[in-house]
Amino acid sequence: MNDWIPDTPPTLGAFLTPILPPAPVLPALGLLMAVLYLAGAIRLWRQRRGWSVTRTVCFLLGCIVLVAVTGLAVEGYGYLLFSVFMFQQLTLLMAIPPLLVLGSPGTLLLRATPHRGFGRVILRLALAGLRSRIARWALSPWVAMPLFLISFYGLYLGGLADPILQTPGGHPLLEIAFLAAGVLFTIPILSHDPLPVRMTYPGRAMDLFAEAALHAFFGVFLMMSPTLFVEHFAGPTRSMGIDPLDDQWLAGGLAWSYGEGPTVVMLLYVMHRWFRDDTTRAAKADTYADTHGDPELDAYNAYLDALRKKDT
Repeated sequence: MNDWIPDTPPTLGAFLTPILPPAPVLPALGLLMAVLYLAGAIRLWRQRRGWSVTRTVCFLLGCIVLVAVTGLAVEGYGYLLFSVFMFQQLTLLMAIPPLLVLGSPGTLLLRATPHRGFGRVILRLALAGLRSRIARWALSPWVAMPLFLISFYGLYLGGLADPILQTPGGHPLLEIAFLAAGVLFTIPILSHDPLPVRMTYPGRAMDLFAEAALHAFFGVFLMMSPTLFVEHFAGPTRSMGIDPLDDQWLAGGLAWSYGEGPTVVMLLYVMHRWFRDDTTRAAKADTYADTHGDPELDAYNAYLDALRKKDT
């Protein structure tokens, strides 16, 4: 076994121990994103061009969680225990993407990148990617929801987890896939950035309701199963003195409880934005009607006047 993978039973202190995986792709990605985001925000602040501190905190918190869940010893325990691996999966799918998306990195890129030299090239590439058919396809709900189904039902109930995890590099590749699937699912629902297509608020709410139901059903199914779904973790789990079925039960409990939390928060946020936008739109319509009149109301009043004159 690799020397960076722990050989002692898990504790909170052990989970938080720093490690150095052989291919720390996601920790390096988290650090790089944090540095680039901070550079863009500081550039705007120095130019006295406003940029939200709340957005900055959200994005940096997402980067910190990404580095922690893949760069601390929790990553090593994720190779040994199904429950820890499930915790990593749920964090990468459901907790980190909303924080990154609420940071509005696309808007920051468009505002902070210089409009000359190499910055001009970056902006052209970003706008071309935004307007491409690939972006429109990747951000559609017809892609995001199947990815979520594959991430749980296809991976575990379809028997794909064992062959992938037993492949060298399978574990970090799955983590990258989880993060990508979570970002693709979250962008159309929460993003304030420019998008090739906007989902309606009812569509966003329906997606979140469906995703919550899928998590709950999968978690309960995993908890009630008398057999193991992933044999890959059975040996390491027994070597640590833990019953694999008990560990699988805990993984199901996490999918049911921890997986529901971020979904509920996102749903409340979407409902709040829906109410606020409807209220703002109604207020603008009332103001316009007070100033310029309401064409439909004026036409209806004219119709009533015509009827009254005809009766007279």
